[in-house]
Amino acid sequence: MPFINLTSILYLCKVEDIQKNIEAIIFAAESPVKVEDLLNYFNKQTETPYTQEEIEGVLRVIAEKYANELFPFELGEVGGGYQFLTKADYHTAVSAFLNRNAVKRLTNAALESLAIIAYKQPVTKSIIETIRGVNADYTIQKLMEKELIEIAGRSEEVGKPLLYKTTQQFLDYFGINSLDDLPKLKEFEELQNQIGEKENIETANAAGTNVAEQN
Repeated sequence: MPFINLTSILYLCKVEDIQKNIEAIIFAAESPVKVEDLLNYFNKQTETPYTQEEIEGVLRVIAEKYANELFPFELGEVGGGYQFLTKADYHTAVSAFLNRNAVKRLTNAALESLAIIAYKQPVTKSIIETIRGVNADYTIQKLMEKELIEIAGRSEEVGKPLLYKTTQQFLDYFGINSLDDLPKLKEFEELQNQIGEKENIETANAAGTNVAEQN
């Protein structure tokens, strides 16, 4: 008679008990679901606490399940949590059906300002304007309305101007898990002059350094 590992059987049963619940929670959630939130929720429902490793293991099982080509969506890690996302092969059809291209598209000016904020945050409006060479009032207002950026406090420089930084919505919008997932600046060296003259960028970098030293 083959040896039966009772511990393994109990573990598999435990995992199966919550897998479908986790799938349902992620499916119904309006924003990415964090591991710690799942852990806190399920540990309130049971006398035998789950570990973070067990929850992460279940998420890996779910990800592998939906990686199968039979499914048009997959479990993605985005915005610091997990969310069901349409696979790339279906983006065109979904976008056309929902007519979201026009709604979601950012102007070049907004993208330029957003890129500066993302890489130099927290950053003042004057530094954004120095790099771009144009007034940034309108684009900052629009980025605030879209909740892609938010106020991060005030600088210690003269006049105490507002500082801006990106938001959780920014991560969700671009489908990245954290700011560490942004492309490295060296990958854009050949595009340096498209967001402002080189001397303006160097001036802004110096200004940013001065702000940092004052802080």
